[in-house]
Amino acid sequence: MPILTHLTSEKHAGSIRRSGIRASTVGFDAPRGVFCMAILPDYLIAHEWLRELKRRGQRTIVGVDFRIPSDEPVSVGHFNRSHDETTLGQAIGMLMGTTDAVGFEIIVPRSIRRDEIFRVRKVRQVLGWRHFPDAHGKRPTCACRMCLPKGTIKSRRLRNHLDPTGENY
Repeated sequence: MPILTHLTSEKHAGSIRRSGIRASTVGFDAPRGVFCMAILPDYLIAHEWLRELKRRGQRTIVGVDFRIPSDEPVSVGHFNRSHDETTLGQAIGMLMGTTDAVGFEIIVPRSIRRDEIFRVRKVRQVLGWRHFPDAHGKRPTCACRMCLPKGTIKSRRLRNHLDPTGENY
């Protein structure tokens, strides 16, 4: 059975140990499920979402490692593109076969039970990307609430630059 990791705020670790990981959605047209990534030989790929999650206000992120069967149905794909419905084993094979797995995610369309979790661990807090992969040195191109939430550094200036009329916010 493959090992997957779900990154979450440290404050949720106790309740996850007691009752598992609840399926959720991130809004808009995102599917409902548990967002995770396979533990691959490349540590960065498995934990790349850390900085993006911290950008939303989380201080310390932990990794919740769990095992589910390889024939479990999942969705896999790049975070801002359509996802493919497949089995977990095929999804991991696809990730290992791609040359650049940055920005990919696996979504398990159900909650993860407590007995499927085998470890909650601390992870390095300075990995990953913000906004989108390879964003360093590039300005955001979208002024929506998801991409530029209120209160983030220089968000008002960027919103005024990208959407002077304020129609999309």
